Amino acid sequence: MNNKNILYILGFSLIISVGCGKYYPDERENIGGDSQFSQLVYEPILGRNNYYSTFFKGTTTYPTEFFIRNVKRRNGEPAPEFESILPVTVWKQAYTGEETSIAEIQAKQEVQNRPILDIGKYSGDIIVWNTARSSFIRAIPDSGYLFDVEISNTGGRRFFRNMKLMPYRERPTEPSNRDAISGQELNPGVFTAMLNNVKGDSTNRYLSGGDLRISMKKVEGPSGKITFRFLDKNGKIMNPNLFSKTDWNGLIHGFNSSITNTGVTYDVLYPIPLVKIKTKYTTQDGNLARVVFRYDRVGFAGAIESASIEFPFAIYESGNWEILFQFVTDNPKFTND
Repeated sequence: MNNKNILYILGFSLIISVGCGKYYPDERENIGGDSQFSQLVYEPILGRNNYYSTFFKGTTTYPTEFFIRNVKRRNGEPAPEFESILPVTVWKQAYTGEETSIAEIQAKQEVQNRPILDIGKYSGDIIVWNTARSSFIRAIPDSGYLFDVEISNTGGRRFFRNMKLMPYRERPTEPSNRDAISGQELNPGVFTAMLNNVKGDSTNRYLSGGDLRISMKKVEGPSGKITFRFLDKNGKIMNPNLFSKTDWNGLIHGFNSSITNTGVTYDVLYPIPLVKIKTKYTTQDGNLARVVFRYDRVGFAGAIESASIEFPFAIYESGNWEILFQFVTDNPKFTND
């Protein structure tokens, strides 16, 4: 085959390819048959923001819009309580944990009016906002609610029907001493602190979490405050300065700290933590705030013992909160051996 024929064939092939290409249909938007919600039963805790990223997009093309539809009680009755549109605080800029004032944090927030059972319009994330309260929302042991989710784009729409919402009553703190169903307090506090090298003053043994009871209470006073206090085994206030190696400025993401002989107070924004991301003030997973109180003492043979008390926690309601650490069996030894 001579060069002229080869060029002719290549040119003809190019024309066919380009011409056929003109008739390739554009990719159509569609709702994929394999798309699904991986969770069909939602059990939010009222009084806090509950987020669920459970939609598997599969072959659904985006942009796709999501809508909550047909909220009703499990017995089929209407649920007018979910028609409420209430103000909630949302983030318009990312929180980092490096903010240096309450004003800087608040500048990253804004208030929007949202339904208490909500869904991300383009993500499908299901949200139960902290405005949902047991004063008007039915909680377990009630059988709860049913709702549908509609997803749609220019290719069609699809309904996921009879998804279940079964809320629990408010538990404003974690760890909690409240019964999950009744919401009633079961104990005066919780025993969840981690103690390291804290030696008992009278027993001379190393104390553990069961020796320190912690209670978290709302008290009278201006909202947006948190105070840490320590009590000895006789209920007497301890001076927080005994925990002399504590990084008071880095204890919590709070401001305007005030240290007195009876406690340490900060200005804060609630909830604590503000966002579930890892910062220097949180646990590794970012789900809880983490405070650590430290001190040194001279132990056996003159060795320095670095002692610490670590407490991971969360508070979901605004207010003037007080966290009390009470030693119930023995007091810490702060003096040298």
